[in-house]
Amino acid sequence: MKGSLITLLLCAAMACHSALAAPQPDAGQAANARIVAASPTSPAPSLSKPAAAGALTTVVLPFSKLGAFRPIHLKGITDSKSIGVGIRLDRVVTAARLRLTYSYSPALLFSISHIRVLVNQQVVATVPFTPANAGSPTTREIELNPLFFTNFNQITLELVAHYTIDKCEDPANSALWAEISPSSELILDEQVVALPNDLGLLPAPFFDPGDSSRLVLPFMLGSASDDELLRSAGIVASWFGVLADYRGARFPVVHAIPADRNVVLIGKAVDLPPSLKIAAIAGPTIAVLSKPNASDKKILLISGRTDQEVQTAAEALVLGKAVLSGPRTAVGHVDIGPPRKPYDAPKWLPLNGPVQFKNLVANPDILQVRGGSPEPIRIDMRVPADLFGWTGRGVPLDLKYRYTAPSVVNDSTLTVDINDMLVKSYRLTPRRPEANKSDFGVLRVPLLNNDTAQSGNAFNIPAFRVGSDNQLQLQFTLDSQKSGMCSGLAYNPARAGVDPDSTIDFSGFVHYAMMPNLAFFANSGFPFTTLADLAGTAIVVPDHPDSSDLETMLTVLGYMGKWTGIPSMRVQVLHSSQARAPLDKDLVVIGSGPSAALLKGWDSVSALHIAASPSTADEPKHYSVSLVDKEGTGSKLGRQDVTLSENGKLGILIGMQSPLHKSRSIVALTGTDPQGMLDVVNALGDPGKINVMKGGLVVVRDGKIESVPIGGQYTVGNLPWYARIWVVAIKHPVLLALFGILAGILVAVGVFLGLQALSSRRRGV
Repeated sequence: MKGSLITLLLCAAMACHSALAAPQPDAGQAANARIVAASPTSPAPSLSKPAAAGALTTVVLPFSKLGAFRPIHLKGITDSKSIGVGIRLDRVVTAARLRLTYSYSPALLFSISHIRVLVNQQVVATVPFTPANAGSPTTREIELNPLFFTNFNQITLELVAHYTIDKCEDPANSALWAEISPSSELILDEQVVALPNDLGLLPAPFFDPGDSSRLVLPFMLGSASDDELLRSAGIVASWFGVLADYRGARFPVVHAIPADRNVVLIGKAVDLPPSLKIAAIAGPTIAVLSKPNASDKKILLISGRTDQEVQTAAEALVLGKAVLSGPRTAVGHVDIGPPRKPYDAPKWLPLNGPVQFKNLVANPDILQVRGGSPEPIRIDMRVPADLFGWTGRGVPLDLKYRYTAPSVVNDSTLTVDINDMLVKSYRLTPRRPEANKSDFGVLRVPLLNNDTAQSGNAFNIPAFRVGSDNQLQLQFTLDSQKSGMCSGLAYNPARAGVDPDSTIDFSGFVHYAMMPNLAFFANSGFPFTTLADLAGTAIVVPDHPDSSDLETMLTVLGYMGKWTGIPSMRVQVLHSSQARAPLDKDLVVIGSGPSAALLKGWDSVSALHIAASPSTADEPKHYSVSLVDKEGTGSKLGRQDVTLSENGKLGILIGMQSPLHKSRSIVALTGTDPQGMLDVVNALGDPGKINVMKGGLVVVRDGKIESVPIGGQYTVGNLPWYARIWVVAIKHPVLLALFGILAGILVAVGVFLGLQALSSRRRGV
């Protein structure tokens, strides 16, 4: 009885905490959403009580999945590192253990050296060091008290190390170290808890911030999947993509309610499954329902009598989540707000002037470090992929920093990197004790895609320099000041920090890019995310899409939400027969096999052709894939006709200029069959594979990625006329040199004639 009471209290506490901590809609996209309660004539079901103790599950969380991708290094007399662990709202931890794999220095004094294990700042265990295991990997299992676990937890490993009991012990001595392997595991026994049917808990349980794994959320669509219904589903999928963020999300499309997963059900009232027992729907409706025979699994219902009412319900869900409550809500009116402006995605840096570091980090405390060799200060920065610095100038960075000044000149430094590339290094010099002034430096970071101006070949640009997802790394190294046997550092380690008022400025650059370049799409969704609400984008699906086509559409829109930070409120969904000129939209074309949407009719721009031979009893189906270098660029692609058997599947991602509107772009996700196309979707969610995507064609086969440059290059954006002359001239250095010589001669002749005229006037006087 006591255990059941504790379980219920923990569940209630977690529900309140999650409701308060749930993400809110972006302020710039906030709508004037008016939500009204369900009509009394259509009684809503009563709130269900949390179920008693349910099924037990065991979750194994390697440190590598909790953010510790590399070994955790602990150095010095005292050093600590923490990792975060979330617990789902519909789970209660009943038992926990830490399987720690570690190694430590054989030079330690083992009687007084150890590792302390803390859960949420409370010491729960001490791991002693022994001579027998020194210097080699050791695994130890530690029992943890499950009552210490809440929704969001910190597991801290703190090293206490000594190599001598002498008072002259140097805290920076290289003998003081321990290393935690990323293969260490946190093992949690969890009890499933049935949550009440309450819209106020959204996005849980469909998405739970406490779950660090990839979101896999099935969608079930009404039987009549027309354009407007698909658009409503896309809006909801993009919202879940915003929430999932770095975790990633997949949205498989199912034709029946799955028994083992939560599901999103979107459709008109007449198309809902007959087995679903719900009250009559009299308007736009949002509801959370329990599955029959599975009270811990939920159905998120978005419905209405017409497609427009379904869309209204979807918009209310993603914009009015903060005012939703109860098991069911009828929506009165939703105003989605004004259209977005270009390049104003919430996850992108503002381009209208300098941006202070305090606006780029969630907590200013991460700008402060301590110790001799602290972890780098990492600042993530997303910028538009098409920023172009034709003048060659970099990005101004006004850096201000403070540090514990060394008493003598030594090797203390501050190193500034952008995407692991060195930009500048400062030596930290001694300062007078009375000095109380920030050090500062003004430098320019090379523009991320500035190589375009130098080589004129966008396809050869490394992916980490052309993408919009970038990281500034600031590494302090505070060297030891030990100068004699008993002249060690003070026990309190040195400290350093970057001023939150330091700025970086991406303004002043034009928007111009050579296309196609799939690195732009893979890293930031460009050019579709230029308008964060996707007002300039249309998703084109086959006239009769199958579940793989719809899964691809929903998952791609989830990626768009992750890249921009807001739902795709104004995206348009078209069937292939509706996509015809003049269509002033950037297009994402989806379709696999011989019916790959519109690609068959676009020979003038597409380098890809897929055809299938009919299969017989004796002969399996074969796919004929033709990849043609139309521009004669001499790329390794050349002209190829590749015949693949049914088992030789290809996934293909291709970029091209739209034949429907010359200023627009197309990115097509296709393949020889549905699985090949889904392999492309999987690759877009894999950071390791994204980094090798570039050029106009990406081929995915057997888990491997190959990027191929193809012809048909074009540009997007605008350059001043003088900048265009420079961009063209820089591609032809010999002509540029001749032009320079000619210009020099003309200037010299002009100066000579001017001086002659001046001399003649003087003689006349």
